[in-house]
Amino acid sequence: MTASGSIEPTDISPLAWRLLRIAAGYEQRAVERELDDILQAHISMLESGSRALSNRRRQTLLELYAAELSPEQVTAIAEHF
Repeated sequence: MTASGSIEPTDISPLAWRLLRIAAGYEQRAVERELDDILQAHISMLESGSRALSNRRRQTLLELYAAELSPEQVTAIAEHF
């Protein structure tokens, strides 16, 4: 099972979302270019905790980040932050 399949996107904290993005090597604008339907503002709001994205969008983000990280890295960030 992949890391993105074993972690519920709804359980990931705003700080962990930011750390996952940074660890995967993405800036907010780069995520916006990679994924249709997701804007830099969406990423900012998710990472600040001021707004939650739909579960589908959070799952898509998690899959994007997990593709650049090992399952252990994803799990450690999601569980400890």
